[in-house]
Amino acid sequence: MKNRRKLFVSVMSVLMVLSLLVGCSGNSGTNAEPPKQESNAGQTEEKQGGEQASQLYELGKEPLDFTLFGNYEWYTMPPWGKDETTAWIKENKKVTIKEIPNGGNNVQKLNTMIASGELPDVIWGERGADVERLREAGMLVALDDYVDKYPNLKKWLDSKALNMLRSPDGKLYQFPNWYTNRPNGNAGWVVNKKIYTELGSPKLETTDDLYTYLKMVKEKYPDVIPFETDLAKDGHGIDQLYSAFKENNLSFTRYFAVPDGDKMKSIYKDEAFRESVVFAAKLFREKLITQDAMTQTQDQVKEKMMNGRVAVYASSNPTVNGMQAHSELTKKDPDAGYFMVWPIYKEGLDKNKIYPGTYNKLGWNAAVITTSAKNPEAIFAFLDWYTGSEGMTLQMWGLEGEYWKGLEADGVTPKFTEKYTTDKEGLAKYQSKMDPLMWVGNTVYVDDIKGKFEATLPDNERNWSTYWQYEITWKTQGDSTEFINLNPLPETEEGIVHQRVKDTWLKARAQALYAKSDQEALDILDKAHEDSMAAGFQQVLDFYATRWHENLKIING
Repeated sequence: MKNRRKLFVSVMSVLMVLSLLVGCSGNSGTNAEPPKQESNAGQTEEKQGGEQASQLYELGKEPLDFTLFGNYEWYTMPPWGKDETTAWIKENKKVTIKEIPNGGNNVQKLNTMIASGELPDVIWGERGADVERLREAGMLVALDDYVDKYPNLKKWLDSKALNMLRSPDGKLYQFPNWYTNRPNGNAGWVVNKKIYTELGSPKLETTDDLYTYLKMVKEKYPDVIPFETDLAKDGHGIDQLYSAFKENNLSFTRYFAVPDGDKMKSIYKDEAFRESVVFAAKLFREKLITQDAMTQTQDQVKEKMMNGRVAVYASSNPTVNGMQAHSELTKKDPDAGYFMVWPIYKEGLDKNKIYPGTYNKLGWNAAVITTSAKNPEAIFAFLDWYTGSEGMTLQMWGLEGEYWKGLEADGVTPKFTEKYTTDKEGLAKYQSKMDPLMWVGNTVYVDDIKGKFEATLPDNERNWSTYWQYEITWKTQGDSTEFINLNPLPETEEGIVHQRVKDTWLKARAQALYAKSDQEALDILDKAHEDSMAAGFQQVLDFYATRWHENLKIING
């Protein structure tokens, strides 16, 4: 899930520029009071107990400088200390974080750093192969002792999920991002309200309904994109179409494989997948899908949404653009904007078993601390504070005084001000700005805080993304925790085969969308299957199955 960028994503009901919060009014500056909450690592003596607390690293007692590398080609870290929130952290917690730029080629940059032995202090990116490669080379710091000492990660992360993060040596090296213990996520379908109303608000539930509706849009609105996929090269939009053709589909495009009993089989032989590819190619041929689906950028997608030039939009995280575009369009026309619909499904399937996206209890990605760090415990102390209630409040809702002021009796729930409901656009912009700095997001904390407050508001005052998360997206994401971390290490025999198969997959996915007929689309899939199996894909499928059953053992205790 991720494009990303699940641009950070998911989700988590947070992840999104979504329903987020922020602020600081008047002369809040860097002298504003922070929330006095349990996550203030090293300053919680009363709660930790004298002897244990005295052993904790105390944030703010001395400068803590460390470097961070975002292991994604699209990732660029905003300058630390240039916004009010990180400036406050820099001054009051004495933490300074410097980015190690990836130069737009994270793979080459990481390989160069590994070869030279000059690693950043923290690497943030996908769980799995790169993490294990670094661990096997002795370049990562085990976090087990720190988890036991500091309060927040062990409080908020489910113990079984924590065990699933462990490496083969039994130790923990990864600090998860947007981890959770309940359904979350934002994948789904967004619809242009004004266009839908003007077309008579027709039934829009099944794939047949979708096809009919998109043709109506094309005929009446020639300047509008009937169906916007977002970055289709990363699976956005077309993965959601795949979900429409199969019940309990847990989005196995990331492995190019699907479960088959207790085994795994090639996705190219999955009938639902084949049907979805034929359907997507048909939509593309008839110009019902954006014609630059495979080449467009995030900025181009956002521009189309903001201008109302999209009739239907589906991706793994449509609420980010959907929320901002809805806010912009309704300012000019209260009858405009966007809304979400229940996931599209093929006629005859159970609509309550259709999952346009998935979640797992480990969340999106993870941060690891390398052996280059001079004081790894200090970095962990910061990350643990950052993922706790105080850190998350600052990330999501800013400094005290603008969107919140004071705490409820529980000492962790911010009291939201009137501006939280009246300045949705400002809040969305703040959260969008902070999103790239959310490396250890705490989904449960943020969702609970938002949910409690939003439930007290009338529908027309609720945050757009939070409203639809509660109404649709959180109810329609599949739990794929058992299928995480299946990929082999790149240097292994299975890993080498996996890379070949992945190259075939990326090529076939693009070619199939451009197919000039249904049969050509199927032929492309058949050829991809043959090439993959010839490359040794069965060996990787067997590896997937073994890892999958190992996950099940952990989950089942």
